[in-house]
Amino acid sequence: MKLTRLGHLSLDQFFAEYWQKKPLLIRQALPDWQSPLSPDELAGLAMEPEVESRIVLEQHNAKPWQLRHGPFTESDFQTLPENGWTLLVQAVDHWVPEVTALLDQFRFIPNWRLDDIMVSYAPDGASVGPHFDQYDVFLIQGTGTRRWHLGQHCDEQTERLADTPLNILADFKTAETYDLEPGDLLYVPPGVAHWGIAIGEAMTYSVGFRAPSARELLDDYVAEICTRLTEDQRFTDAAQPSERAGHIDAVTLARVRQLMLEAFEQPEMLGRWFGQYMTAKKYALDEEPGLREPSDDELEEAALVLSTGPVLYQAPDSRFAYIDGALFVNGEQFDCPMGLASALCDNLEIAHWAEQVTNEQQHRLVARLVALEWLWTEDPRQP
Repeated sequence: MKLTRLGHLSLDQFFAEYWQKKPLLIRQALPDWQSPLSPDELAGLAMEPEVESRIVLEQHNAKPWQLRHGPFTESDFQTLPENGWTLLVQAVDHWVPEVTALLDQFRFIPNWRLDDIMVSYAPDGASVGPHFDQYDVFLIQGTGTRRWHLGQHCDEQTERLADTPLNILADFKTAETYDLEPGDLLYVPPGVAHWGIAIGEAMTYSVGFRAPSARELLDDYVAEICTRLTEDQRFTDAAQPSERAGHIDAVTLARVRQLMLEAFEQPEMLGRWFGQYMTAKKYALDEEPGLREPSDDELEEAALVLSTGPVLYQAPDSRFAYIDGALFVNGEQFDCPMGLASALCDNLEIAHWAEQVTNEQQHRLVARLVALEWLWTEDPRQP
């Protein structure tokens, strides 16, 4: 079940008063939830080559706030100092069913906004330093206690320390301090400085929701537009003589602007590009670029599985979204009616998909997603 309230707040109140505006602490937001991972199990994940992991060292070789990237070895962990370091493991929801299940609590935010669930472990007194992020994050205390200092609002111009690969703030000003216990949740909006320090051993689950920058969106969208333009789409002069040969007049600029607006203002293209962009896989280590076509045998096997009408599940490392007439999965676009697309996208567990399939083409689409292992017939939330 997803959260229907955040503490004493309704979701409407949360979005109106806090979302992307100011932090919110909720005591015992998940009162019965227990951390599904131990520190040793998290370290084991960090040793896997396909899992992204990092260790932040508060001091290393006389330099502050240094960073190591995984995968790590047992020797790496055995040679760490007693304290002053933090282990961070990304996308744990892709690998641990009980962490995947945690996402059910956040279905009030669009799936395509989700980045991943990062899990951190720190010994007593350790932290990753004062910093800020450019995304929304819900910090859930898993084990132990972490003291969170919340500070000032920051932006690209905020001064950071030199000689470190991390974005450590040069001047952190504490505004509020909270000690989080297991089950407590702290929402931190983009740009708010925060600094979490372990009180004893502590593990925190960070549910991050990405918000692409205008630069990132334009960079990708313009590239997509350029693939669709032809050499025949060119600037044309106004049909009038020029009185000053070196002058770029207002009429010329208006024609340039119109040419560019015509290239940009394609609502259908915008929706389809955005669906592909926001569902593109963040981690695709074992996949070749582009869409792999399932073999006939794979499709036949998938169709046989579907013939029993099983409950389907979104694969934990897949991203689903839709607009009217199109389904997007992992950066790929498929023609799909709204009813079927909604059934496949709106819930992790897809019980009534067959009711929305009205022809062979749609059935083949679902079989294709099963063959690609983007839809599962086993619940990824179950161990």
